[in-house]
Amino acid sequence: MSPDLDLTGAVTARNPLCKLLDLDGRLFEAAAAWHWPGAERVLPRLSRGANHGVLWFATAAAMAASRTPRSRRAAVRGLASLGLASLTINTLGKRSVRRARPVLDPVPLVRQLRRQPITTSFPSGHAASAAAFATGVALESPAWGAAVAPVAFSVAASRVYTGVHFPSDVLAGAAFGVGAAFLVRRLVPTRAGVRRPARPRAEAPALHEGDGLVVVANRASGTADRVRALHDALPAAEIVECDPEDVADELAKAAARARVLGVCGGDGTVNAAAGIALRHGLPLAVLPGGTLNHFAYDLGVEDERDLARAVRHGEAVRVDAGRFVSGDTEGLFLNTLSLGVYPELVRERDRWSHRIGGWPAGVLGALRVLRADRHPLRLEVGGEQRPLWLLFVGNGVYHRMGLAPGRRTDLADGLLDVRVVHGSRRPALRLLAAAVAGPLTRSPAHAAVQVNRLRLTGVAPGTPLAYDGEVTVVSDELTVENMPEALTVYRPLRTAL
Repeated sequence: MSPDLDLTGAVTARNPLCKLLDLDGRLFEAAAAWHWPGAERVLPRLSRGANHGVLWFATAAAMAASRTPRSRRAAVRGLASLGLASLTINTLGKRSVRRARPVLDPVPLVRQLRRQPITTSFPSGHAASAAAFATGVALESPAWGAAVAPVAFSVAASRVYTGVHFPSDVLAGAAFGVGAAFLVRRLVPTRAGVRRPARPRAEAPALHEGDGLVVVANRASGTADRVRALHDALPAAEIVECDPEDVADELAKAAARARVLGVCGGDGTVNAAAGIALRHGLPLAVLPGGTLNHFAYDLGVEDERDLARAVRHGEAVRVDAGRFVSGDTEGLFLNTLSLGVYPELVRERDRWSHRIGGWPAGVLGALRVLRADRHPLRLEVGGEQRPLWLLFVGNGVYHRMGLAPGRRTDLADGLLDVRVVHGSRRPALRLLAAAVAGPLTRSPAHAAVQVNRLRLTGVAPGTPLAYDGEVTVVSDELTVENMPEALTVYRPLRTAL
């Protein structure tokens, strides 16, 4: 009696699967018999174009060429999601379920691909890649996601249309792809998903048409289109475009007649505007226009739409600023201050940036600095002299994930984020080890602490110091302190419609 029960149980367990496979086959045959208007010219070509992810790499390149931060992040996230989906499909999916490809007899010859795939059928790698890329893009930029989604759907449909997959293969592949995109988001949250505390809120004028806003734009940053778009959004605002050497003078003149001081440029230009806004007690409106734009992006202002919305509604917060003093030299920083190899890297980058561009110059500068035969910086910290390759001080605590760029979620935490890379024979290995250590507070190469004031002594005369992309020199004693809630800055507090 026992064998009969086992056999009955096995047959009962198999029936649902058999029914699903039978339904899958009938859907495939129905799709083959159905006339798809206009598809004969498009879908086979689209299916071939998606081989090896070529279509998606080309789409990502087009998105990145738009030069908006959100588009570039969406492109990177889409490719990362695609990569994870492809790895999962090829290592686990197709090796776990060895399903034969459909028989092509019901599929019209005009639809069939010239080269038939030789891998197993389940799940569809093309559908997984398409869904992963489209979902990854949409999680970062819904607008780009809406543009990419129809293409992704068409690629997935093309696999059934051309007869190389059953419908269930495509559905399973798409599910893999969507899951991969959400896993990538879990590992690396989107910028919109990182919660920035909207505090402390500040009183600031609501300039509905921009009347009273004077924006000084650094012409060298190539911000003409962005400034023009801001003026369209706030037609009563005054825009002053000037060369880099005139930025400080124009900011001082603007502060004398403005209700709100605006600035468009990189972090160095924003730093100059912040100092003048502090001296005049003015709120600051920041439009990113440089290469990195750390302060604006951490603030939540990515483009002219974000800034215009905040200015129209009077949405603003108070943020901390950092201050350093060394003898007769003093300054302000909104992002970071550093001693050691980084100021030298900035100098090398500035030497080459006008010839080969900012990013290539940064890479070249890093290679030249790290390959040079040099000695570590020696500072007295807590009465003890220590060799250091790098001392980094952030205005607010930076959150890092391994080698990923740092960001801040709170610009008013009242802290200085102090990190050091200890000295050794050569800087390259130490700096790489510190980068890999990421957020760890202590490692053989790297240490970190959060304070509100830092005092260093024994600084050699002429030691270069970098702050917000600018370089100066300090000597003997250096004091760095946090200035809590020193500056009022416009920041969008509402969700864009």
